[in-house]
Amino acid sequence: MTHRVIDELQKKAFPVAQSCRVLGVSRSGFYEAKRRAEKPAICKARVHVRAAFAASGQSYGSRRLVAALAMQGVQVGRYKVRRLMRQERLKPVWKRKFVHTTDSRHGLPVAPNVLARQFNPAAPNVAYASDITYIRTGAGWLYLAVVLDLFSRKVVGWAMAPSMPASLVCDALRMAIGQRRPRPGLIVHSDRGSQYASDQYQALLAGHGFVCSMSRKGNCWDNAVAERFFLNLKMERVWQRNYANHAEAKCDIAAYIVEFYNSQRLHSVLGNQPPNVYERNMAAKEPIVVSEIT
Repeated sequence: MTHRVIDELQKKAFPVAQSCRVLGVSRSGFYEAKRRAEKPAICKARVHVRAAFAASGQSYGSRRLVAALAMQGVQVGRYKVRRLMRQERLKPVWKRKFVHTTDSRHGLPVAPNVLARQFNPAAPNVAYASDITYIRTGAGWLYLAVVLDLFSRKVVGWAMAPSMPASLVCDALRMAIGQRRPRPGLIVHSDRGSQYASDQYQALLAGHGFVCSMSRKGNCWDNAVAERFFLNLKMERVWQRNYANHAEAKCDIAAYIVEFYNSQRLHSVLGNQPPNVYERNMAAKEPIVVSEIT
């Protein structure tokens, strides 16, 4: 407050030196206090944007950042977010790479495309999508098989191994079955890879009464949801890391699925809600059945 008093005295033609002597402060102290007072205040919106961007694994663009901030009670317009992102140099960094991981050139039976790109079922455990991708590590390739519930885009099963035999996709599906307990009639969609056409995988489906669905030959759009998950995983996590070995990669990818993708990541198709939140909210909206027997 002293510097303000001296400023007022200056306006009345009192010299700085005389004002400092009367108030018992040094001239250097006065100028330092004045400098601090004139320093621009930290922009709160800037801090919130940087924090939300970091929490997203440096993956969110302006639209998702606006939604993420709104969920925290911070209302910032998209144009302001875009401006702050430019000023702070907050830009999602990723590079697109694709390697075929499944081999559809085999003599095993293939199933028709039962799903037919119906990617938005009205309830959970109606239709799943499954696929395999690769992860580069210092110890060689690590293969990841996942199973997603198309209702919420939630990853409900996954498995990782240094090779990709049929047991890899079976382990991912078994995890989904253990977590979700789906009923017979569930559609499980995949590509035409030999792992999904194998006797071992087909027996697992038949044993639970599930319906096998496979993409048409050479048509990646028939399994677009699973393909999109892998792209998100690699953009938002894998391509930002250099895994030393399989154990490190497994731990980090599992954390991404459980702690970020299923629990925090905003999905535009779900109204900018994470899969876990979307499932809870939809479950709360289910009508309560009241018995007519009194």
